[in-house]
Amino acid sequence: MAGIAAAAAPALAACGDGGAAPSVAENADVRLPDYVPYQRVRPDLPGTEAGVLSGYYHYPEHPVPAAPDGPPAKGPSINVMTLTYSAVPPPVSKNPMWQRLNKELGTSLEFEDTPVGDYPVKFALTVAGGDLPDAMLVLPTAPRQPAMLNALFEDLSPYLSGSGVRTYPFLANLPTSSWSPMVIAGGLYGLPMPRANSGSAMFYRSDIFRKKGLDPAPKSFKEYLKLCKDVADPKNAKYANGDPTVTLYFLLEMLGGANTWTQEGGRFTWWLEQADILREALDGMRQLVKAHTIHPDGFTTIGKFKDWFGNGHIAMNYDGLSAWNQYLSQYRATDPRFDVDAMVAPGFGGGKGTHWAGHTSFAMLSLKKAPRERIEQQLRAFNLLAAPFGTDNYLLRKYGVQGHDFALKRSDPIQNPIGVTDTGLPTGFVTDAPQSIYYPQATEPVRRQHAFQQRAVDILVTDPSYGLYSETNTTAGTTIQQNIIEGPLKGYMRGTSDWNAIEDAVKGWRKDVGDKMRAEFEHAWEGLHT
Repeated sequence: MAGIAAAAAPALAACGDGGAAPSVAENADVRLPDYVPYQRVRPDLPGTEAGVLSGYYHYPEHPVPAAPDGPPAKGPSINVMTLTYSAVPPPVSKNPMWQRLNKELGTSLEFEDTPVGDYPVKFALTVAGGDLPDAMLVLPTAPRQPAMLNALFEDLSPYLSGSGVRTYPFLANLPTSSWSPMVIAGGLYGLPMPRANSGSAMFYRSDIFRKKGLDPAPKSFKEYLKLCKDVADPKNAKYANGDPTVTLYFLLEMLGGANTWTQEGGRFTWWLEQADILREALDGMRQLVKAHTIHPDGFTTIGKFKDWFGNGHIAMNYDGLSAWNQYLSQYRATDPRFDVDAMVAPGFGGGKGTHWAGHTSFAMLSLKKAPRERIEQQLRAFNLLAAPFGTDNYLLRKYGVQGHDFALKRSDPIQNPIGVTDTGLPTGFVTDAPQSIYYPQATEPVRRQHAFQQRAVDILVTDPSYGLYSETNTTAGTTIQQNIIEGPLKGYMRGTSDWNAIEDAVKGWRKDVGDKMRAEFEHAWEGLHT
C-alpha cells in the first residue's frame, strides 16, 4: 500500500497539490446539506430519527414518477469507476435495465466496474496515471485522502451545502449521518452511499431453534453459553457458531466494549486496550470453544460461514444486515422451512448489553474537477440514482424491467435469474437511496427486521473515529489489527497462547502505529470540536 501511495504522488503534484492538505480545523467550517425527508410514499412501519429504517410490506401499485419533468441529465455521457461484489452484468446492448436507466437519465451512464478485491489497486493506478473518469468511488482505506481530494476532485459544498442540496431532492433525502464522512480536506468531497446504522446482527436459524424448543433471547452470557450448548451437536458436525472473531465481537457487545474506539474528552482508547473487558470476553470464548460450540474449522476457514449457516452446520452467524434478505432468497429456494431471525446482545451478567453501530455510508463518490455545468449535470444524474423506495426509478434500479427481469405478484416484483444478473449493474456503489426494509416475497421478514432494529438502536454504541481521517490507520491499521486477531487472540481462545502474548501485541501496536494513529484521530476530532 505504501508503494501505491507513492505512485500516486506525481499525479497529485501535477494537479496542484504543491504542499500540505487543508487543516483539519477547516472541516469544522463545512456546512452539511440540509435534510429534507421524502414523504411521497408512506411506510407501513415508520423509521425513526435514531436510525430504525422504514419498513414496507408491499411496493406501491402505482410507483411515484421520479423524473416527472423528463430526463434530468441530458448531455455528454458520464463515466464512473466503482466496485462490484457481483458478476459483471450484461453490456448495455444486452441489458434492458441499463438501457431504460440511460433513457430515464437522458445520458449514457458508463461503468468501469472492478471486483471489490481488486479495486484498491485499480484506484491507485488510475490516480497515479492522472487520466481520471468523471466520478470515482473512494474507499475509506484510500491513502493520502486530504491531499488527493483537494488536488484532483471537486469540492461539492458550493453545490450541496445547506439549502443548496434542495435543488437535488433525492440527495436531500439522504440522512445527515451519511454525509458527515464526506467532509474532509476542508470541503464536501463526495456523495454518500447510505447504509443502516444498526450495522450487523447475530442471526440465528429460527427454524432450528423452534424444532429444538430453544429460547432465542438469552438474558446473560451464562444463558447464551447454555443456548450454544443446547443447539450444538458436534458429533454430527453441528455447531452454534462458525467464525470465532465475530462471536468475540458479540461477547464484547455484552460487556459494553468499544466499537473499535472510545472517546472521552477528546482522548481515544482502542478496543484491545480495554484489558479487563477484553479478557473477560476472551475467557467467555474459551468456554464456548471448550464446550465444542464453535466450528473447529472456523479458526482457519475464510468465506464459508454463510454457507455453513445456510446448510445448518452452524445455527448462528454474526453478519451484516443486508444478509437477512440474501439468506431468505438463497436458502428458502431449496428448503421452504428455512427461517432466520436475529438477536441483540444481552448484558454479560444480565440486563442490557450494547449493539455496535455500523458505518452510515459504505464509501463516497468523488467527482473530478470540471466546469460548473458539467458538475451540475452529473449531480442531476446521481440525484436520480438516489430516488427512494416507492418510485419508478428505484424499482428499475433494484429489480429491473417488468416482463424481462421480474414479474409482479400483486404489486411486488419477484425477480427471475436474468433480473438478478441485469441488476448487478453497481448503481448502489455510485450513490443510493436511504436503505429500507422490504422483502417482496413475504411480509413477516419486514416485521422481524424492523423489530430487531428497534431493539438494536435502543442500545447503539457508535465508533467515534468514524468519519475522522488518520493516514496511519488507512495504511497500516487494518493489517496490524488482523495480525493480532489471527495470532494471540485466537491462540488465547483455543488455549494455545496466554494473556502475556496479547499484552505484548498491544504494546507493539502502540509503539509501531497505535499512538500515532490515536494522535491523528484526536487531532481530527479536536479540529471539529474547537
